[in-house]
Amino acid sequence: MSFKVLQPGLLSLIQDLGRFGQHDIGLTTGGPLDSEAFLWANRLLHNTPNACAIEVSFGGLQLLAQTDSYFCVTGAHLNLTINGVNKALWSSHKVVNGDEIKLGYSSHGCRSYVGVAGGFNISPSFGSSATVMREKVGGLNGAKLATNDSLPCTEITTLLRQALPEAHWPLYGQEGTDKNGADTVLRLLPGYQHHQFDPVTRARFFHGQYAVTDRSDRMGMRLEGPAVSCPSQQMLSEGICLGAVQVPADGQPIVLLNDRQTIGGYPKIGAVMARDTARLAQLRPGDTLRFEAVDLHQAHTINTLAQLKFDATALLQLKD
Repeated sequence: MSFKVLQPGLLSLIQDLGRFGQHDIGLTTGGPLDSEAFLWANRLLHNTPNACAIEVSFGGLQLLAQTDSYFCVTGAHLNLTINGVNKALWSSHKVVNGDEIKLGYSSHGCRSYVGVAGGFNISPSFGSSATVMREKVGGLNGAKLATNDSLPCTEITTLLRQALPEAHWPLYGQEGTDKNGADTVLRLLPGYQHHQFDPVTRARFFHGQYAVTDRSDRMGMRLEGPAVSCPSQQMLSEGICLGAVQVPADGQPIVLLNDRQTIGGYPKIGAVMARDTARLAQLRPGDTLRFEAVDLHQAHTINTLAQLKFDATALLQLKD
């Protein structure tokens, strides 16, 4: 009982919420770059939040159902078909043995999440099934999905189908900006090294426009824009959190993501809220953004309200 990979797309990875408590042995967190879309996929399927799903970058994944089950696709906007028939995103669908599922290529956003009822049954490594290719852990032998890979799951013949109302679908990239084309705003908590950057440099950083470059990956989003300099380039290596904005010698910020290194010695002006690194991960090369400083109390309020909204959002009940 499984799903067979017919075409893996550009980059498709097995992910759960991530690998925690392993930094002391050099293993990073991994997990979904867009945790919001990942959690919606599992909620739509009545799964536990940590159930394994597939993160698909830019699309192109094709699967063959080899059992009866239910699945859904959330995240980036792309064309989804079952046996050539168009199907809705952000909605659970029934499949039977022999059905072919195809994801097109994304038009808005980058990352899509393919969930299956009950989650994919992938054995954990160091407490998690999240794939980190650099470390060769998690998923299927620590690698991206390949043609003919088999993804085991549980046969499920009956499930209440659900859909997220379209009014609640996230907007990604330039689609999510206002009518004036304003940049995506990333909320950042200034770190303890913040004051090592002089006031002019901090003003340049928070008022500058940055573009996502094509050198970005799951380790970090490399940005291009006003250079940010810090007098203290020689620092002791230290642990790095999700969203840390480190500034290398060329002055071009890098926002570190799920597959970041566990320690580093570049100066860091602060850390982007995890809720906003998810939005950042949906930006495409050339998309623009800016940073906005928030304090710990504001960040706590933002997270609390967002979680309350997620919990309170009513799903549509569908019929087969």
